[in-house]
Amino acid sequence: MPAPAPGSVVSPVVVPASEWHERAAAHAARADTLTATWRAARDRGAKHAIEDFLFTYYPTRVGTLRRWHPGPGVVLAGAPERASWRWYRTVATPDGGTGAALDVAAFLAERGDTVRYVRALVDATAARPGTFGCFGLHEWAMVYRDAAAGRDHRHPLPLRLGDAGTDAVVEGHTIGCSHFDAYRFFTPEARDANRLRPTRERQPAMEQPGCLHANMDLYKWALKLGPAVPGDLLLDAFELAREIRWTDMAASPYDVSSYGVEALAIETPEGKAEYVRRQRDYAARSNDLRHRLVAVCDALTGDRPAEG
Repeated sequence: MPAPAPGSVVSPVVVPASEWHERAAAHAARADTLTATWRAARDRGAKHAIEDFLFTYYPTRVGTLRRWHPGPGVVLAGAPERASWRWYRTVATPDGGTGAALDVAAFLAERGDTVRYVRALVDATAARPGTFGCFGLHEWAMVYRDAAAGRDHRHPLPLRLGDAGTDAVVEGHTIGCSHFDAYRFFTPEARDANRLRPTRERQPAMEQPGCLHANMDLYKWALKLGPAVPGDLLLDAFELAREIRWTDMAASPYDVSSYGVEALAIETPEGKAEYVRRQRDYAARSNDLRHRLVAVCDALTGDRPAEG
């Protein structure tokens, strides 16, 4: 039997208004919980050295996180307001009423290349073995010899070991960063210390599930797929990225004790062991998200409903 054409309708699931309203409200409440720390700092007019990354490096808007989508192949009964949302359309329901659903054909017309790129990248990453020996040295390489060069650090936080101590940690380790978007922030003095040479072009061939930043980036890929990503998957990706970000900064050269965070001292054997333990946990959890993102992409191109 031939596969359905992309954008065709195959047995859509109709969700009653009372049910999807409840799911949308629960989604918004969960988003509010996940963003509470950052919003509190923002409302005080304060910077948050740990969580700002999730709202500046990634194009995060609280309103976007709060907005629930069911994903492709799902019709929301009695949702006239959604028909005006981007990439939604009005459809008839079996009971003679109307509902709103993702317009898969329109979405693919605009975002088809993105769908194919994300699928290929996350699928290849999930199939690749994780590497668990980098110890978060990318953050250290981003401040290496800043003081000697007269540069300010990337974050307005003191260095836990001071300038000389931080430089000594970098010089005493072999750096093996596979993530281009981390590597591009290395100081000029640190770039040659990386035994790998990641590039944007080689990203699909180098991403691996042991990389904290590759795992945080799953949230970015979920954002790029917009309303095609079911709400639970979007918030699961954001929640994992947020948790990883706190580990990333705990293992960094910065003193984050002012945020109530105990340092993950990767310059010690105990710290290295704990870092690897967390890496392995994040790798397993991120690969689950990768498989779910692949399912969304396949639901779009083959119009098979993705679980929400």
